[in-house]
Amino acid sequence: MLGQWQLRAAFAARLSRMYGREVPAYATLVDVSREVNEDVLRARGADAERLGTISRVTAERHGAIRVGTPEELRQAARVFGALGMRPVGFYDLRETAASALPIVSTAFRPVAEDELARSPFRVFTSLLTVSDPRFFDADLRARLTAFLAGRELFGPELLALADRAEAERELPDADAERFLELAVRAFELSTEPIDGQWYAALERVSAVAADIGGVRSTHINHLTPRVLDIDELYRRMTERGIEMIDTIQGPPRWTGPDVLLRQTSFRALAEPRALRAPDGSVSRGALRVRFGEVEARGIALTREGRALYDRLLTLVDEQAAHHITADRTAADRAAVARSVWTRHFPPTEHGLAAAGLGFFTYHAVPDRPADGSRPPTGLGGLLDGGWLRAEPIVYEDFLPRSAAGIFQSNLSEAGSRNSGREGSAYDADRLSGAMCRDVLDPFTLYERQRDRSLAQIPRALRPQGAS
Repeated sequence: MLGQWQLRAAFAARLSRMYGREVPAYATLVDVSREVNEDVLRARGADAERLGTISRVTAERHGAIRVGTPEELRQAARVFGALGMRPVGFYDLRETAASALPIVSTAFRPVAEDELARSPFRVFTSLLTVSDPRFFDADLRARLTAFLAGRELFGPELLALADRAEAERELPDADAERFLELAVRAFELSTEPIDGQWYAALERVSAVAADIGGVRSTHINHLTPRVLDIDELYRRMTERGIEMIDTIQGPPRWTGPDVLLRQTSFRALAEPRALRAPDGSVSRGALRVRFGEVEARGIALTREGRALYDRLLTLVDEQAAHHITADRTAADRAAVARSVWTRHFPPTEHGLAAAGLGFFTYHAVPDRPADGSRPPTGLGGLLDGGWLRAEPIVYEDFLPRSAAGIFQSNLSEAGSRNSGREGSAYDADRLSGAMCRDVLDPFTLYERQRDRSLAQIPRALRPQGAS
């Protein structure tokens, strides 16, 4: 029998092998990530594993897929449910980039700490906002709805096995093998010819819309390894002749603690695809839809910490707009960001914890203090006095602006959006209803993990013999 975490680990490994065959530059990305991680581990020792063991970091992946309808999203949720992955977070990318991105997203991932430690696989899953009139007029919306209704992304055998695995939390070996075979196949790039005229009509709205609604299948758009030094990886990939996007999305590189998520990618590749003309003839074309993303994860921020992060992004935008001219480089913006962070963000993990800006688990320090004094009552005093040590909680989720920035950097055209019209409403509740399962709040998950550790502190600090 294979339990859910074993299914999840096997699925992630097989998906990685498949994607490496389909996109050879991804295999290069994985190799360079491994080299960088090994070098960082040698240089920094145990400190390199403060945000996850090297075995976890090396095995860690997140994928990204795109679907067109609520029913397709519900079916994807069933497949990921078989792997012990639940929808966490709501991301609206429609307003986060200059390019037209008519999608909202959630991320399927494990939520328990032990499950994350065993296999921290995530899939960022985007839904096309077909009902948003800013992108799709009535005629195109009707045609798109009819097209999506006529396709099948996940077959009945795969869904039946998925439902069984989720209900029983395991599958016998033979059924597990069949499930994995069908699941990986569902995310392969199809060789079926694409209706070139229909694809082009959607591409005028958005290349992302065409990638979702212009084909009869879905596929992995990127598969992302985790690296311990993303700046060094960027340099080494560039040295190998791999064209990278212009920037690393997320917080800047600086001397303080790593927080949230930093991401970059190599540029989407022009991949050969078969295109069908109106007369039925098929020609060889090329489409740019898949790219190679890589990420570095830091400490999860509390709601207050995240609000500060968002304010600093705005401040960086304002200062960059004022001081950086069009001919300046991404490095100039990075310098502005480092300056802003240095002035406004706590420079240490201790400062993050004491200010309530970062998520940590807290643990009593044995035999402290030795003079028999009583511990202070506040968290800051307990940390300052050495009564407690704080262990950082890794950020397991995503940033809408960073995700949009990656997508936008890999688009050749901006697409079109009628900003004069009012957009249709999408939120976490709407996605929850579509999937018949709750979209979980990531802050709540981190708060529970922190609070479980804090609940143990009074007993741990109680003097021996006290009742």
